[in-house]
Order: sequence, then C-alpha cells, then structure tokens
Amino acid sequence: MGVFGCEYLLRAMPLTPQTFVCYECVTTISCGIMRCPKCGCQDDKVIDSRASREGAKIRRRRQCAKCAHRFTTYEEIEREGLMVLKRDGRREEFSREKLLSGVRKACQKRPISPKAMEDLVDHIVAVVTDEYESEVPAEFVGKLVMDGLREMDEVAYVRFASVYRRFQEATDFVHEVKKLEARQ
Repeated sequence: MGVFGCEYLLRAMPLTPQTFVCYECVTTISCGIMRCPKCGCQDDKVIDSRASREGAKIRRRRQCAKCAHRFTTYEEIEREGLMVLKRDGRREEFSREKLLSGVRKACQKRPISPKAMEDLVDHIVAVVTDEYESEVPAEFVGKLVMDGLREMDEVAYVRFASVYRRFQEATDFVHEVKKLEARQ
C-alpha cells in the first residue's frame, strides 16, 4: 500500500495523477490527491494560480469547499532518473531537498535569508538539469554549491568546504581561509 493508501483511493475516485509539493506542511503527495490541511477534505477550488521561480513552479491558492480554509500548494516538474555519481562509485537519486539541507546547514546562524538559499539551490538545480540528463558527478554539484556560497558568505563557504573536501586538520581550514583572503 502506498502513501496514505493512494492506490485504493485512486481506484475508488478516479483523479488525474499529479505531483504536488505542499510547502506549508513540507509533505510530498505523489499520488495526486490534494487534501485540505485543516479538515482533510478533497474538495477544493483554486482561487489564484501563477508561475513562480522563473516559471519552474506553479503557485496555487486553494480554498476548501467544506471548511473554507485557504492554503497554498506548489507544483513543480518531477525530474525522475537524474542520478548523482558519488566519489565511492555509488549512485544516488538527485534530491533538491538534500541539496537545500546542505546549504541550510552551511548557512546556519549566518545573515543569509531563506530566499537567498532557495534561489541558490534553484540556480544549481537549473544548471545541473540543463547540463546533465541521466547522471551528474557529485564533484560538479559540490563545485556549484561552493561557488555559490563563496559569493554569498565566506563562513558558509568554509563550513561547506570543510565537509565537502573532508578537512582533517586545522591547517586545512587555515589554508582555505588564506585562499579566500588572496581572492580579495
């Protein structure tokens, strides 16, 4: 049985399968049934619909027919099949969420807005999907993240670089900071 028993519900109520990403509750519902986050009703109407993030997503304001609660959903293209080739030879599915998580960790307690982090990740996803169709080297993604963070915040850059480049000693940090100072 799938997420929320979707197979049964799809047979019982024929709906057009779509992928929705509900950022209000950070849940991906891949079976296509949109439920009100307040009462769970499936009957809603779209009040407003517009493109966001350079047309890569569609933002929809919805209103529940049962309880009149308004909520926002975002639809985006699901990019299936893009794999990341890791250093050790493993393959892992490319995940925007995992990329955003890494950027957030690097930017933690830094004066960087969530929108700036989202924009960086959106830019990286766009570059990766434009350049590669089925498999992307992890080094390519890591370099894009480091380049973006270097421009945004040097502390976030060094934090990410320390994990990405697997710093072992304090001298590794000093060396990276000196490279940053030389750029200025």
